[in-house]
Amino acid sequence: MAMLTEIATLEEKYVELCKKHGILPNTSILSTFLEAEDRKSRNQRCIMNLLVDRVNYDDFHPLLELCNEINTSDLIEGIDLFVRSSCSLEDHYALSLIRSVSQKLRLVHLHDSFGKTFWLDVFFRGLSCQVLNVRSLHLNKLNIVGEFAQLHTLILDNNRIHGFGEDCFSCMPKLTYLSICDSLVSDLWTTSAALLKLPSLKELRFQIWICCSDSQSSSNSSIGADFSEVFEQLDPDEETFHGMDFSYKIPEQDDMDSRISVSTDLNGEVFLREKVRKGKMPCKTYDGSFETQLGNVGLKYISSHASPICFKKHYRMYMINSLPKLKVLDNLAIRKSDRDRAIETYSANFEYLPYRRKNKESVVRVLEKRETRSSKWKSQNSYIRSLCAARMGSSSWPLLHSLPFSRIHREDENRRLCPRQFEYHPLDPSLMVFGTLDGEVVVLNHESGKIVRYIPSHGAQSSILGLCWLKMYPSMVIAGSASGSLKLYDIQKASSTVTSSSSHTTSGSVTFDDFDQLTSVHVNSTDKLFLASGYSKDVALYDIGSGTRLQVFANMHQEHINVVKFSNHSPSLFATSSFDRDVKLWDLRQEPSQPCYTASSTKGNVMVCFSPDDRYLLTSAVDNEVRQLLTVDGRLHLNFEIVPTGSSMNYTRSYYMNGNDYIISGSCDESMVRVCCAQTGRRLRDVSLEGNGSDFSMMFVQSLRGDPFRDFNMSVLAAYTRPSSVSEIVKVNLLASRDSIEEQSHGLRCYPSNSMGG
Repeated sequence: MAMLTEIATLEEKYVELCKKHGILPNTSILSTFLEAEDRKSRNQRCIMNLLVDRVNYDDFHPLLELCNEINTSDLIEGIDLFVRSSCSLEDHYALSLIRSVSQKLRLVHLHDSFGKTFWLDVFFRGLSCQVLNVRSLHLNKLNIVGEFAQLHTLILDNNRIHGFGEDCFSCMPKLTYLSICDSLVSDLWTTSAALLKLPSLKELRFQIWICCSDSQSSSNSSIGADFSEVFEQLDPDEETFHGMDFSYKIPEQDDMDSRISVSTDLNGEVFLREKVRKGKMPCKTYDGSFETQLGNVGLKYISSHASPICFKKHYRMYMINSLPKLKVLDNLAIRKSDRDRAIETYSANFEYLPYRRKNKESVVRVLEKRETRSSKWKSQNSYIRSLCAARMGSSSWPLLHSLPFSRIHREDENRRLCPRQFEYHPLDPSLMVFGTLDGEVVVLNHESGKIVRYIPSHGAQSSILGLCWLKMYPSMVIAGSASGSLKLYDIQKASSTVTSSSSHTTSGSVTFDDFDQLTSVHVNSTDKLFLASGYSKDVALYDIGSGTRLQVFANMHQEHINVVKFSNHSPSLFATSSFDRDVKLWDLRQEPSQPCYTASSTKGNVMVCFSPDDRYLLTSAVDNEVRQLLTVDGRLHLNFEIVPTGSSMNYTRSYYMNGNDYIISGSCDESMVRVCCAQTGRRLRDVSLEGNGSDFSMMFVQSLRGDPFRDFNMSVLAAYTRPSSVSEIVKVNLLASRDSIEEQSHGLRCYPSNSMGG
C-alpha cells in the first residue's frame, strides 16, 4: 500500500501544480494515475500512458514540472508516450515533454502532426525508448542518426519514405525488429547497405504475407492486421515487447503427408512450395499471391501493404544474401535452403563489385604475354579496374552533382536555361554541349560549371533535339531543332557570354535544308556525312563539306523513326529504331531500299546505339525492354530483363559506359538509372536520382550518357516531379560517396576503356 500512497501523492502533486498555474487538472492525466495504481494492485509493472495529443497549451507547464519529477523518481517504472492524432501543442512544447521523461521512455508512438524541426531533433538527437512507432511521415529520405541505444523495435509503416541516408540506423545496436510496410522504398542497394548498419537485426518486413484460407482464418486472425494497431491493443504491462506478433509467422504444417516451405523461382518470385508425397498438387504463382493444397484444404497467401521494393526482380533472394544475420523476412522464416538459393540467385543476377568476374583468357591475350615475356604483366586498365572495384564497395550512395548552369539568368529575360539534349565532347574531358528548350546551344565546362560558349536561338524558338560533335574537327557541332532547323556551328566563333544577340553566330555556321519534325542527328566516323530522322518514316542524308542534302530515304519503317545512328568505325553502316517495333541495320554502299537485317522488339523502339567497338547494337524499347544484339547479324546477345512498370509512356533510353563494359539505362517515368554488365547482363547498381533541397524531390530520367573519359561516371538529363521546376543535368560518380566534397566536381580521372566487357 506504500507504493499506492506514493502514486496518490504524485497525483496530489499534479493537482497542486495545476492550482499554482491557475488551471483545472487534465482528466486524461488524472486517469493515467488511476491506471498506474490499478496495475500495481494487480502486481503488474507501474507504467504510465502519456497521451500528448490530449494535452492543451494550458496543461503544459504543470505537466512539464511533474514529468521532470517523475523522470528522476522511482515511483513510475516506465512511460508509454502517444501522439495518435493531431497535436495542439507546438513542436517545441511537445519536444520538451518528450525530453523531460527521457529516462523513463518505453514506447513512443508518433503521428506525423509535427514539422521539420521536430523530426530533425528526434532523428538527430535520438530517444531512449525501446519501441518507436512513427506513422505518416512525408520525408523522401529518412536519416536517423541520433542515439537510440535501447531501441529494439522500430515501426515505419504507412510512411512516404523513398529511401535512406548513408548513416541511417548507424546508432541502433539493439534493434531486432524493423517494419517498413506500405512505404515508397524501392532501391535494393541503398536499402540493404543501410540495414547492414543494424548488427542485431533479425526480423525485417516490407510486406505482410496473409493467409486467406477459411481453415486458417481463426488461428491466423492477426496476420492481416496493421502491426501498429495490434501493438496498441497489447497490455502495456507486458514484461517484454518481444512477445508481440511482429513477424506474423505462418505456422508450419508438419503432418505426415506434406510440409510447406517458402522459396523463390529462378525469376526471384516468391511462391509457396509444397513438399508432397502421394498425389498432392504442386503450387503455382497466382496474381501476386501464392497458393497450394494440403489434402483437401486449399491455402492461399497474398502480399499485403507491400512497399515497391517487394516487386523488384529477385527482391527476396537479394535481401537474404545481403543480410546474412536476418532470420525472418516479410513474416516468412529464412531457412538454410533459402540461404543457399539466395547465393546462387545473387551470383547469377548481380555483381557485388565490378570487374570481379572469372573470364576465359583469349588466345590473343596469351600471345601478347608470350611476346612481352611477362606472364604476370598487368595493363594500366587492370590497375584502374582494381581501384574501381575497391571503391565501388563503399558507394551504395554515389555522388550526385547537379550542374549549376540552370541558375544562370540570361541578360534580357528572367528565366533559366532549360536543357533538352546534351553530348560530351569527343576529345576534351571537361566539355559538353547542351541544347535548350528555347533553341539555344551552350558549351559548358562541366568540371567548373562555367559556360564556355553560347549560341542563341534563331527565329522561332524550338527545342534542340539533335546534337552531334564532329570528331576530326572537334570545334564543330551539328544542332537540329524540333522545327526542322539544321545548323553546323564552329564554337570557337561563338560568344563566350550568355546574350540574346545573334551577331556572334552568323559567321562560322552552316545552314542545311530543314528536316521537318526532327528528333535525331548523327555524324559518320569520317565527318563527311550526317543523317537526320524525325516524326516520319524517312531518313535524310547530308554532305557536311558542301552543306547540301544528298538524298532522302523514304519509308524505311512503318512508323516514325525515333533515332538514327552511324557506327563508330564504319562510315557506311547505320542503324534506325522505330515505334513499329523494328531496329534495322543499313549500308550506304548498297542502295538502302532493303536493310542488311531487321530485329524486332515486343514494344516500340525508343532508341538504338552501337557499342564503342561496334560489336553490339543496344536497343531500348518502351517500358524497360533493353536488349543487346550482335551487330553482324542482329541475333540476340543479351536481354537485360529490367522489370516493366506497365506504362506505355515509359520511354526507355540506354547507352554504354566504361567502353563496352557496362550499360546504363533509364526511363522517363522512373527516377532510377540501372547499371548492368554488358557481357553477363548482371545488375551492378541502381542509382536513385534526388533533386536539390531539403525535400529531396524525385526526378525522372529524360536522357543519359556515360562519361567517355572517366570510368563509372555518367551524366543524366532529368526533370523534377515538381511541375514548376526545370530539367537539370546531374553528374553521377559511382566511385565517390555523396558525402564526399573533394571529388564533387572531378570524380576519378582515367582514360577511356576499350576492353571487351571485363
